[in-house]
Amino acid sequence: MSEEEKLLKEAKKLPWEDRLLHKNWKVRNEANVDLACLLDSIADPKDPRLREFGPFFRKTVADSNAPVQEKALDALIAYLRAADADAGRYAKEVCDSIVAKCLTGRPKTVEKAQAIFMLWVELEAVDVFLDAMEKAIKNKVAKAVVPAIDVMFQAMSEFGSKVVPPKRILKMLPELFDHQDQNVRASSKGLTLELCRWIGKDPVKSILFEKMRDTMKKELEAELVNVVGIPKPSRKIRSEQDKEPEPEAASEVAGPGPSEDSEANAPQEIDEYDLVDPVDILTPLEKSGFWDGVKAAKWSERKEAVAELTKLASTKRIAPGDFSEICRTLKKLITDVNIAVAVEAIQALGNLARGLRSHFSGSSRFLLPVLLEKLKEKKPTLTEALTQTLQAMHKAGCLNLADIIEDVKTATKNKVPLVRSLTLNWVTYCIETSTKAVILKVQKDYVPICMECLNDGTPEVRDAAFSALAAIAKLVGMRPLERSLEKLDDVRRKKLSEMIGDSGDTAPSGLGTAQPSRGTRSPVEVSDGALVRRSAASMLTGKKAVPAAPASKKGGSAKTGGGKKLEGNVQAKAAKLVEPEDVEPTEMSLEEIESRLDSLIPSDSISQLKSTVWKERLEAIGSLKEQIQGLQDLDQHVEILIRLVCTLPGWNEKNVQVQQQVLEVVGYIASTAAKFPKKCVVLCLLGISERVADIKTRAHAMKCLTTFSEAVGPGFIFERLYKIMREHKNPKVLSEGILWMVTAVEDFGVSYLKLKDLIDFCKDIGLQSSTAATRNATIKLIGVLHRFVGPDIKAFLTDVKPALLSALDAEYEKNPFEGTAAVPKKSVKSSEATNVSTAGVDGLPREDISEKITPSLLKNLESSDWKVRLESIEAVNKIVEEANKRIQPNGTGELLGALRGRLCDSNKNLIMSALATVASVASAMGPPIEKSSKGILSDVLKCLGDNKKHMRECTLAALDSWVAAVHLDKMVPYIATALMDPKFGAEGRKDLFDWLVKRLSGFTDFPDAVHLLKPAAMSMTDKSADVRKSSEACFGEISRVCGHENVMKNLKEINGPALGIVLERLKPHGSIHDSLDSARAMSMASKNSSKVARSAVHGQSKATSRTVTSRAIPSKGSKMELGISIEDIAVQSQALISIKDSNKEERERIIVRRFKFEELRAEQIQDLENDMMRYFREDLHRRLLSPDFKRQVDGLEILQKGLPSVMKEIIEVLDVLLKWIVLRFCESNTTCLLKVLEFLPELFHRLRDVDYTLTESEAAIFLPCLMEKSGHNIEKVREKMRELTRQVIDMHSATKSFPYVLEGLRSKNNRTRIECVDLVGILLDHHASEISGQLKSLQIVASLTAERDGEIRKAALNTLATGYKVLGEDIWRYVGKLTDAQRSMLDDRFKWKAREMDKRKEGRPGEARAALRRSVRDNGSDLAEQSGEVLRSISGPILARENYGHSEGHIDRHLMAHAGGLTDWNEALDTISFGSAEQSVEGMKFVCHELAQATDDPEGERVDEFLKDADRLVSCLADKVARTFDFSLAGASSRSCKYVLNTLMQTFQNKRLAHAVKEGTLDRLITELLLQLLDERVPRMDDGSQLLKALNILMLKILDNADRTSSFVVLINLLRPLDPARWPSPASVDSVATRNQKFSDLVVKCLIKLTKVLQSTIFDVDLDRILQSIHVYLQELGMEEIRRRAGADDKPLRMVKTVLHELVKLRGTAIKGHLSMVPIDSEPQPIILAYIDLNLQTLAAARMLTPSGPVGQNHWGDATTNNPAPAMHSADAQLKQELAAIFKKIGDKQTCTIGLYELYRITQLYPKVDIFSQLQNASEAFRTYIRDGLSQVEKSAAAGRTPSSLLMSTPPPAVLNLSSPKFAPLSPVHTNALKTEPTNFSLPPSYGEEERAGHPMSLKGPFDVSITDKRLPTGVSSGTLDAIRERMKSIQLGTALGNQDSGIRPPLYVNGSNSPRGQVQGVPDEPVMEDSAQSGVLPMDEKALSGLQARMERLKSGTLESL
Repeated sequence: MSEEEKLLKEAKKLPWEDRLLHKNWKVRNEANVDLACLLDSIADPKDPRLREFGPFFRKTVADSNAPVQEKALDALIAYLRAADADAGRYAKEVCDSIVAKCLTGRPKTVEKAQAIFMLWVELEAVDVFLDAMEKAIKNKVAKAVVPAIDVMFQAMSEFGSKVVPPKRILKMLPELFDHQDQNVRASSKGLTLELCRWIGKDPVKSILFEKMRDTMKKELEAELVNVVGIPKPSRKIRSEQDKEPEPEAASEVAGPGPSEDSEANAPQEIDEYDLVDPVDILTPLEKSGFWDGVKAAKWSERKEAVAELTKLASTKRIAPGDFSEICRTLKKLITDVNIAVAVEAIQALGNLARGLRSHFSGSSRFLLPVLLEKLKEKKPTLTEALTQTLQAMHKAGCLNLADIIEDVKTATKNKVPLVRSLTLNWVTYCIETSTKAVILKVQKDYVPICMECLNDGTPEVRDAAFSALAAIAKLVGMRPLERSLEKLDDVRRKKLSEMIGDSGDTAPSGLGTAQPSRGTRSPVEVSDGALVRRSAASMLTGKKAVPAAPASKKGGSAKTGGGKKLEGNVQAKAAKLVEPEDVEPTEMSLEEIESRLDSLIPSDSISQLKSTVWKERLEAIGSLKEQIQGLQDLDQHVEILIRLVCTLPGWNEKNVQVQQQVLEVVGYIASTAAKFPKKCVVLCLLGISERVADIKTRAHAMKCLTTFSEAVGPGFIFERLYKIMREHKNPKVLSEGILWMVTAVEDFGVSYLKLKDLIDFCKDIGLQSSTAATRNATIKLIGVLHRFVGPDIKAFLTDVKPALLSALDAEYEKNPFEGTAAVPKKSVKSSEATNVSTAGVDGLPREDISEKITPSLLKNLESSDWKVRLESIEAVNKIVEEANKRIQPNGTGELLGALRGRLCDSNKNLIMSALATVASVASAMGPPIEKSSKGILSDVLKCLGDNKKHMRECTLAALDSWVAAVHLDKMVPYIATALMDPKFGAEGRKDLFDWLVKRLSGFTDFPDAVHLLKPAAMSMTDKSADVRKSSEACFGEISRVCGHENVMKNLKEINGPALGIVLERLKPHGSIHDSLDSARAMSMASKNSSKVARSAVHGQSKATSRTVTSRAIPSKGSKMELGISIEDIAVQSQALISIKDSNKEERERIIVRRFKFEELRAEQIQDLENDMMRYFREDLHRRLLSPDFKRQVDGLEILQKGLPSVMKEIIEVLDVLLKWIVLRFCESNTTCLLKVLEFLPELFHRLRDVDYTLTESEAAIFLPCLMEKSGHNIEKVREKMRELTRQVIDMHSATKSFPYVLEGLRSKNNRTRIECVDLVGILLDHHASEISGQLKSLQIVASLTAERDGEIRKAALNTLATGYKVLGEDIWRYVGKLTDAQRSMLDDRFKWKAREMDKRKEGRPGEARAALRRSVRDNGSDLAEQSGEVLRSISGPILARENYGHSEGHIDRHLMAHAGGLTDWNEALDTISFGSAEQSVEGMKFVCHELAQATDDPEGERVDEFLKDADRLVSCLADKVARTFDFSLAGASSRSCKYVLNTLMQTFQNKRLAHAVKEGTLDRLITELLLQLLDERVPRMDDGSQLLKALNILMLKILDNADRTSSFVVLINLLRPLDPARWPSPASVDSVATRNQKFSDLVVKCLIKLTKVLQSTIFDVDLDRILQSIHVYLQELGMEEIRRRAGADDKPLRMVKTVLHELVKLRGTAIKGHLSMVPIDSEPQPIILAYIDLNLQTLAAARMLTPSGPVGQNHWGDATTNNPAPAMHSADAQLKQELAAIFKKIGDKQTCTIGLYELYRITQLYPKVDIFSQLQNASEAFRTYIRDGLSQVEKSAAAGRTPSSLLMSTPPPAVLNLSSPKFAPLSPVHTNALKTEPTNFSLPPSYGEEERAGHPMSLKGPFDVSITDKRLPTGVSSGTLDAIRERMKSIQLGTALGNQDSGIRPPLYVNGSNSPRGQVQGVPDEPVMEDSAQSGVLPMDEKALSGLQARMERLKSGTLESL
C-alpha cells in the first residue's frame, strides 16, 4: 500500500470538517465525493445531519484547487436538493464565497455555481441570492459579471416575477447598460427583455429607458417587437412542490378545462408603483422658493411656483411626508382668478395623488369639495384637468366610494348643471373601476342620488344619472335595484334596460374569447415554455434557442382534434415552403466540364472551340448549336452546357459572328428548357450586358435578356443588372442596359419588378449620370413606368433637378397613364416569378411603416399634454411623408386606433390635425384602409357635427381622401348612420348631403345608394331650410343612380310626413298610385310609435313638445298641403295688399322712438294682427300669422313673388311689415328666420331703386331688433344679418343708424356686442365723415377692452385700430379715461396697425381722414351726393347777410326760435355732438336762443348756469366747423356753416363765456378758423364772401373777448409748422412749406392785434405763462436755428421777439420777476434770459423803458438833474456814436432812407447840435445830398408819411469812405463784441403794411376792418428792418462802451443792490452812485423783488461778457 493510499485511508477516520479542510487536495476531493453520496441518500429534509453539514460549504466552495472546488459544488448541490427552507440560514456566507471564487472559474464550475444559485432561489433564499448578485455585477472582471446576469435571467425565466422580485433587478440594470464589455451589455439587454415578458414593456421602458444611451434604446426598441406571448413559470419553489399532487391524479382531476393551477401560474399583474423607490420632494420644494412664489402678486410667478411642484410631483412614487400645508395652499390656488394658475394647481394635486396614493387620502377628502365646486367652470382646459385629477384620486386609492357619499350629495344639488353632470360622470367612472363587493356596499347610498337626478331639468344631468345607474347594474345586477327602479316610468326603465343591454352584449363576448386563451396555449407560448435558455443574450435576435421536443411520451402521444388540425396545417405549410434556390454559381474548371460532357458533346467539337482560328470556332459553335437542338433530355444538362459556352469560346471572344452564335445558343437553351436555373443567368449576365453595349451584337444580346426574363422573370434580371451597370466602366453598358429595361417594362409590365429599387436606381444612377445618352434613356424608362403606374410616380422624383423634371414632364405626356388598359405583351414561364411588388393596384411600391410606429409614439398620442399629442400627430405625418405617401397596412391598426381617440380631443386644433393625418394615411394606404381603420370613419363623420366651418371643411377633405382610397359603397353604411344621428348638427348634415350630391353625380348606376334613402327622406322634413334643400338634391341623385323601382321597394322604411314628401317627389315616375295606399297605411301604423319615440327623446319640455306638434301638423293634413285650397283660389283674384284705409302718419305718430330693443307686448301683437288683416290679402295674412313656420315661409314666398308689382303698397304698410318681421326675429325658428333674411335684402334693394328711405319711425321699429338679434348663435344667420345691416345703413344713412349700433354695444348678448363692435369699425372705415360728430361714443367701444370675454376684447381692439387708421392720434381724444392696461393694449394694437399700413403702403394713420376731406373738396358735389346725408340734411333758410355785418353780431330772431323737440341744454349739446346735420342745426338754434336770453338777463344768473358748459359747447362747435365746411364745399347748402359761426359768435360776444373756454379748446377752434380762412375754395362757395367776413369778425371777437393769456399761448404755439394731417385738403400748387408760411402769416397778424393793445392789458395777462411759451418756442428752435432764421428774415421768430420786446418795454426790469415757469438755473441757461437782458440794455440805452417806480416819476430827468456832468459826458459820446452810425447808413444805398430819417430825428431832438460840423472831411456832394434828403424827410413828416415810403431820387454818392480816420472809431461795424441779433425794440408802423405787401389775400386776414392805414405804398425794401437792427446795435454798443475818451463805464446794478455785478477789464473802479438811474438799467420794483429776489440776484448782470 502506497503512502498516498494510507493517507486516504487514515483520513476517512477523521471528522468531516477535518477531512473537508485537509491540507492534501486528494483528501479534500475524496471527502467532497463521499459527502455528496451521503447527502444523496438523505430523504428527510429534517435530518439533523443536514444542519451539521451546512456550515462546511462556506469554505469548501472556495477551495483553491479547481477539481476539488467542482466536487465541493457537487456536494453543495446534493445538500440543497436534500434540505428544505431551513438551510437558508447558511445562504449568505455560501453565496458570497461562490461569488468570490466560482464565477471566474472553468465553464463547468460556473455552470454548477449557477445551478446552486437556482437551488437557493428554490429554497426561497431570494433576498440572499439578489444580494450576492449585486456584489457579483460589481466585479471588475467582465467574465464574472456575465454568469451573474445569466443566473438572474434563468431565475426570472423559470420562477417568474412572483418569486424573483423585479424591483431589485431593475435597480441593477442601469449600471450594466454602460459596461465596457459588450457581452455584459448584450446580457443586460437580454435580461431587460425577459423582464418585459413578465412585467410588461411600458413599466420597464418608463423606469430604464431614461437611463440608457440612445443607441441602446434603439436596439431594445427593435428587440421588443419579438417579445410576444404570455410567460408562465416552469419551476416552482420547494414549498409549492411539496403541495403538488401526483401527475396522474392531477390530470384526472383537471380534465379538459382550465385548471386552477394554470390560473395561479398566470402572469402576475405588476404595479409599476411597487418597482420604483420613493422620492422626497419636500426638500427640493423648499429650496425652489415655492412658498414665496405662490404668494406673488404676478400670476406668472404663482404659476411657475406651482409648476415646479407639478414637476417634482410627477415622479412615479413620492416619499410620505407632511403635505398638509401644501394642500391648504393648493386649495387657495384652485380658486385663483387666473385660469392658468388654477389648472396648474389642479394638475399638481393629480400628480401628488398618483405619487402618494393612500398617504394622500386625508388631503384628498379635504380638497374634494373644492374640486367638485370648481367643475362649474366652462373652460375646457380646466374641466379636463379637474376630471383627470378626480379620476387619479380614485384610481390611486386616495378616495373610495364609501367616503365621498356626502360630498357627492352636495355636488348633485349644486345650482350649476355642469357641476351635477360632471360629478355624476366621475361617480360613474369610480363605479366602473371598483369591484363588485364595494358596489354592493354602497349601492344603497348612490342609487337614490341617481334616481333624484333623473328628474333634473338638464338633459346632460339625466344622461349622467342613467350612466351611473347602468354602471351599478352591470356590476351587481338588477335584483338589488328592483325596489328603487319601481318608481321609474316605462320610458326611463326602457332606456335604462337598453343601456344595460348594450353593454351586456359586448361584455360576455369579451369573457368568452378570453377564457380559451387561459386554457390553451398558442404556439408561441408553447415554444416559449418549452425553450430552455441558459443565457440572457439568447433573447436577442438571431440567438434564440431551438424549441426542444416534448420530453414526456404522454405529451407526445396525446392526439386531440386540435392537435391534428395543427399538425395538418404545419404539414401544408411545410409542403408549400420550398427551399430557396441557390443562385450563386460555384467555380468549375474546364476539365471538370469536359469530363461531365464526355458522353454528351463530342470531344472534337470542344477541341475546335479551343482553336485560335475564328472560322473553326465559328464552325464548332454552329455544330454545338445543332447538337444541343438535337438533345432529348436538355433539361438535365442546362447548367453544364451554359458553363461550357461561358468558358469556350467564352465572353472574351473577339469575333462578332462567334459572339452572335454564342448568344443564339444561350437564348435557345433558355427558351427551350423547362426550367432555366438562375445560376445560369448569373453566369451569362455580365457577358451579355457587355454584348449589349456593342452595336453589332446588341440585338442578339437584348433578345437573350428578354428570353432570360421569360424564363426566370424580369425582376431577377433587373436586380442583377443594377449592380453590373452601376460598377461597369463602359458608359454604353449603362445606357444601352437601361434602353433594354425600357423594352422589358413594355413587354412584361411592372408586376414582377420591385419598383422602389428601380426608381431609386433611376434617380441615383441614371439621372445622375454625366452621359447624356444615359440620362435620356433613364427619362424614357421613367416615362414607360408612368404609363403603367400613373402620375403618382412623380412623388418619388421630387428631389430631381428642375431641368430633368421638365424633360420628365414632356416624357409623361408622350406616355399617358393607361391604367388597366396597359396589358403586358409577354408572360413569364416560371411559377416562382410571382408578383414581387409590395404595391397596391396602382403598382407603385408601398413602404412598411410598422417599425416606425413605436409604443412610445402610440403612448404620446394619448398624452395629457396637448403639445405632446400634437408632436405625435406631426410625427405620424412625417412618417407618411418619408414613405412617399405610400404605405402598407402592416401595423397601422394601433396607429389608427390612437388617431381615432384624437378625433374626440378637447383641443379643436388637434382634431383638425388628426383629421388631416387620417386623410393622409388613407391616401397613402389605399383600399386596405377600410379593413385597418376599425370603424374610424364613424368618428370622422361625427366631426361634421361641429359648428365651426373650418372643422367641417377639414372633415370633408378627409372624406375626399377616404373616398379616393376606397369605393363609396364601403362608406355608405357609416354615412347613413351618421345622418340618422339626432345629435348631428344641421350645418354638418347640409354639408354632408352636398358632398354626397357631388359624389353621386359621377355615377350612372349605384344601387348601394339606396341605404341613404331613409336619411335623405327624413331630412326633407328638417326644420333647417338648408338641410331640406340639400337633402332634396341628394334624394334626386339617389333616385337617379338607384332607379325608380329600387327606391319604391325601400319606401317601407320611411314613416310619417317624410313619406308624403317622398311620394310627391316621385310623382313624375307614374307609379305613385300603386304604392300610395300601402304607404299611407304604413304611415298611419307608425304614427303612434313615432309620437312615443319623439316624446321619449324630447322629454317633458313644453317648448320641445310644441315644436314636435308643429312638425307633426303636415302629417295630418298632408293631402291638403299637396295642392292649393279652394279658399286660396277664391281670394287670389284680389289685390295682394290693400291700402284703401291706411293712415301711415297716424300709425307712426304713436310709435315710441327708442334706440333700445324691447320685445313686442301682447297689445302690440294684437294691433299688428289687426293691421295685417286690414291691409293684406286673406290667404297672405292667414299664412303670415299662422303658428306653423312652413305656412309663414309660404306667405313670404307669395309676398316675394309679388314684390315688383306692389312696391307702392309695400311702402305704405312698410311699418306693419317690419313689425311682423321683428316678431319673426324674436321667435327661434331658424327656417322662417332664414327665409325672412332672404326676403329683406330684396325688399330693401327695391326700396332703394325707387329712392325710398326709411322714416325715423320705421327705423325705430326695425333697427333696434336688427342690432339685438345680430348676435344669433348660428354663424350663417349672423352672416346674413351682417349683410342686411350694411344694406340698411347705406339706405338709412350711417349718421342716423349709428345710435342704434351704439345701443347694441350695451346688449347682454356677447355675440351681439361683438357684431356691433365690428359694425362700428365698418362705419369708421367707410363712413367716418358721416359719424365724425358722434366719435365721443368710441368711449363705449374702448370700455369693452376691459371685458373678460376674449372675443369682445379682440373685436373692440380691432375696431379701435380701424379708428386709429382713420383718425390717427386724434383717436385718443375720443376713447375716454382708460386704465394703464387698456392703454397699453391699445398702444400695442395701434403700433401693429401702423406697421400693417406701412407694409400695405396705405400711408400713415390719420391720412385717410385728411384724404377724405381733400377728396370732398376736390370732387365737389359728386362726393357730396355719395355721402347721402349731406344734401338731405343741409337745407333750410339761409342766414341773412346782415347778421354778420355788425360787430356785435346781432342774430336774426327766427334763428333764436325755440328748437322743436329740445327742452334741455345738455340734450341740445348732445344733439350738436352726435346728431345728424339737421339735428345739429336744431341744437344750435336752441343754444342760440338760450344764449340770447342769458345775455338779456340783467342779473346774469343764466350766464352763471352756462359757464360750466361753455367749454363743452365750444369744443362741439370747433369739431363741427371742419365737418360743416367739408359738406358745404361738396356742394351742399352753407346753412350749417352759418349756424356754426353764428353760435360761436353768440358765445364769444359774452366775455364771461369766452373766458370760460379752455386753452386746448381755443387751440382747436382758432386752428380750424384759420384753416378755413386759408382755404381757396371758400370764396367760391355760395355766400362765400359772407362766410369769409363772418370768419374775420369771429376771429376778432375771439381775440377781443377770450382769455388773453390763453390767446397768446395758443398763437405762439401755432407759430410752429402745422401737422400735415390737420390740413383739410391738399394744395394743387402750393407745397407744405408754402401752406405753413401762409398759416404762420395769419397767426402773426393775430399776435400783432394782441400786441398792439398789450399796454392797456398788461396787468390782465399771466406774464409767467406767456414767457414760458416764448421760452419753449426758443428752446425748440435752438441758437443755431435762431441765427439761421434771423438771417432769412423769419416772420414767426421776429414776432416772438417783438412780443418779448413789448413785454420788457412795458414791465422793465420787473419782467425778471415773472420767470417762475422758466428753469433759469439750468445749464446752459435758457435763451430767453439773454434776450431779456439784451432788451433791457437796448431799451435803457434808448430811454424807452417804462418806469417801474410810481407812475409819473421821470427817472431820466432825475438822473440828469442830480448828476449833470456824467450825464452830459455820456450824452456827447452817445451822440457822436449815433451820428457815426447814421452817416454810415446814409452812405449805403440799401439803408440811406432810414439813415436820413434817423438823422432828421436827431436834428429834432438836439436842435442845437450842428451835424454838418461832423462832416468836415466829407465831400460837398455828400453834404448836399444830406441837406436835400433832410428837407425831403421834413416835407414827408409834415404830410404824415412814414420813412418806409420815402423814395430817394438818386442813391447817395459814394463819397463817404467808411475807412475815414475820423469816423472809423465811431462806427459800430468795427466792433464784433455782440454776436446775438438784437430784437426790434418797438412795433414799427410798417410791420402791418409789410405783412400786407407780402400777402395780397388780405380779405381773409382777421384785420381787414381794423387795419385802415392806406398812406404807405407797398414794396418797402428789406433794408428797413436792417436799418432798425443796426440802430439797435449802435445804441447797445454806445451803452456798453460809454465814453471812449475817458475809457470809463458806469457800473451796472441789479435789483437795486449797492454793489456792482461786474466791470470791464482794465477799467478803474468808480465811486458808487447812489441813484440807480445813472446806471443805464433801471432798478426793479417791489413786485419783482417779492419772492424771487434770491433767484434774480443769480442772474447775470447783462454786460458784454455775459452775453
